[in-house]
Amino acid sequence: MRRERVEGQEARSPWVMPRSAWKQVVARTWQRSWVDNASLVAAGVAFYSFLALLPFLGMLVLIYGMFADTSTVVSNMRSLTGFLPPEVARFVGEQLLRAVTTSDSMKGTGVLLALVFALYGGANGAGAIMTALNIAYHEEEKRSLSRFYLTALVITFCALLMALGALIATAAIASLRNFAPEASNLALLLGRAGAYLGLVCVAAIVAATLYRFGPSREKARWTWITPGSLFSALTWLLLTIAFGFYLTRITDYEATYGSLGAIIALLTWIYLSAYVLIVGAELNSEVEHQTRFDTTTGAPEPLGHRGAWAADNVVESSDPDKEVANTGSGPSLGAAGPPVPTQEK
Repeated sequence: MRRERVEGQEARSPWVMPRSAWKQVVARTWQRSWVDNASLVAAGVAFYSFLALLPFLGMLVLIYGMFADTSTVVSNMRSLTGFLPPEVARFVGEQLLRAVTTSDSMKGTGVLLALVFALYGGANGAGAIMTALNIAYHEEEKRSLSRFYLTALVITFCALLMALGALIATAAIASLRNFAPEASNLALLLGRAGAYLGLVCVAAIVAATLYRFGPSREKARWTWITPGSLFSALTWLLLTIAFGFYLTRITDYEATYGSLGAIIALLTWIYLSAYVLIVGAELNSEVEHQTRFDTTTGAPEPLGHRGAWAADNVVESSDPDKEVANTGSGPSLGAAGPPVPTQEK
C-alpha cells in the first residue's frame, strides 16, 4: 500500500501549512475523536458541569448582588442569557430567581459557606474539563492532586470574573439603550451582529486559555492553540443557534420529557458545547503533531524532550494505523488508543 507523503513537517506556524497538510490534520482529527471516545468524554464533562452550574449561579448572584439590587441582577442575567436556546435560558432564569431568593436570606457565615460550596462545585466542573483535555492531547495527569485542584480553582475564579465582567458590560449596554430608545432597525441589526462577534471572541479566548493551561503538559505557543480555539468558538455559536431553532421549531422537549424537558435541554446544550471544546483540542493536538518544529514555550528542544506528546511525536504516514513516530516521550498511541489519564499525588 502506497503511503501518502506527509506535508507541513517543517512548518513554524499552523497558518503556513499547505492545504494538503490541513486535509491530513482534519482527517486525523476526525479519526482520533472516535478513538478517544470524544462523545462519551463530553457526556461526563456535561454531567459535572451541570452539577457545577447551579452553585456557580448562586456564587455569581451573591457577589454581583453586593453592588446591585435583586431586580438589576435578574434583568442583566436575562439579557446575558438571551443568546441561549429558549428552554435553556428559561431554566437558567428559574434557577437564578431561586439563587436570588436564597441569597437574600443569607448573611455572614451563610454567605461564606455558600461561596465555599460554589467554588468546590465549580472546581469539580473545571477538573472534568482538564481531564477531558488530557485525553484529547494524549497526556497522563502528572500534576499533584493539590496542584490539579488549585488549577481548577483558578479556572473557576477566572470564569467568575469573566461572568461578572459580562454582567457589567450588559448593564452598560442597557444604559446606553436608554439614551437611544428609538434606534433604527439597521442600528439594532449592527448591534446584534456586534454582540455575536464579541461572543465569538470571548468564546475563543476562553477556549485558548483552557487549551493552554488545562492539559498536563508543557504549554503550547499561542499560535498553535489558535486553530482549535477559532474552530470551537465558531462551531459553538452555530450549534447554539441551531439548537435553539431545533427546540422552538422542530421538537417539544416538554411534551417528550414533561417537567424534565428544560433540564434535558440544558444538559444537551452543555454536552454539545463540551463536545466542540474537546474536538477543538483534538484539532490542536493533530496540528502540533504535523510538524517537527518545537511548538512549546521556551527555548527550542529536540524531539523527545519537549514535555508534550503532540510536540514530541511527528506524523510518519497518513495511514491511521501508522500515523505516529514515537520518539520516547509520552505514551505511544496504537490501535488501542491513548491510556486513561491518572492523577498522581
